[in-house]
Amino acid sequence: MPFLGRLILIILVIVGVAFLTLLERKVLGYIQIRKGPNKVGFLGIPQPFSDAIKLFTKEQTYPFVSNYLVYYFSPIFSLFLSLLCWLCIPFFIKLYRFNLGVLFFLCCLRIGVYSIIVAGWSSNSNYALLGALRAVAQTISYEVRLALILLSLIFLVGGYNFFSFVFFQQNIWFLFLSFPLALVWFCTSLAETNRTPFDFAEGESELVSGFNVEYRRGGFALIFLAEYSRILFIRILFVVFFLGGDAYGVFFFLKLTVISFIFIWVRGTLPRFRYDKLIFLAWKSFLPFSLNFLIFVVGFKMLIVYF
Repeated sequence: MPFLGRLILIILVIVGVAFLTLLERKVLGYIQIRKGPNKVGFLGIPQPFSDAIKLFTKEQTYPFVSNYLVYYFSPIFSLFLSLLCWLCIPFFIKLYRFNLGVLFFLCCLRIGVYSIIVAGWSSNSNYALLGALRAVAQTISYEVRLALILLSLIFLVGGYNFFSFVFFQQNIWFLFLSFPLALVWFCTSLAETNRTPFDFAEGESELVSGFNVEYRRGGFALIFLAEYSRILFIRILFVVFFLGGDAYGVFFFLKLTVISFIFIWVRGTLPRFRYDKLIFLAWKSFLPFSLNFLIFVVGFKMLIVYF
């Protein structure tokens, strides 16, 4: 029943995103010495569902001079691409296993840029377009680094299958073999998913809310779901690539929770970067480092193969 499997996967991803937002609001609340959501139901646990009901039942309005069809469909396309990424997760039972999972993930990530720029352009708002351009420049800058880091790990493993990463880390995690690379991946994934301190697409002081400023009700909810499902997926990838994967035992979800907490901790602690420093960090700091590490890994692999 592949259709049933896909449906269950989509429902669970959306529920996971709902509780991820609740965790984020709770942790940020305690960092800022306040309670966070605690009024709806027991300890505020049904809060994400009440937010969803509120968003999808509000009156829908559209910008009068927007490019209506493109404006309407870009959030749907964005969510579709985010959910498509989840097909590469290495499920051990009943769902998908394919040998080029890493390439498929990179392709889905690349196409996601188009939905951002189209959403900003079709709104016919200068602020939305400016936010979209900044988001695209940032995403493209950091995707190069993401691909190079993945290439280093692919040379270590010798394949594009996500299962290879799980099997190769049975005795030692890649976190210990390539610790600086894991830190660069962590910073890059923050920038890739528009998280603080790299959330320049929605700099409140100058852009209000970035490329989604003209979206409301369902459109905004779909963009929000797409963004957070991508964030959750990137966190799972960190566990698979650097923390052993663990074949989906309880320990896997414990590691995922710790990584999610660190993401939120960074958001509650660090102020926003300056935009030129972000691009400088991408091209003059992370790019040379990831290239050097790639050359080192290739040389090391050739040495092992030769001897």
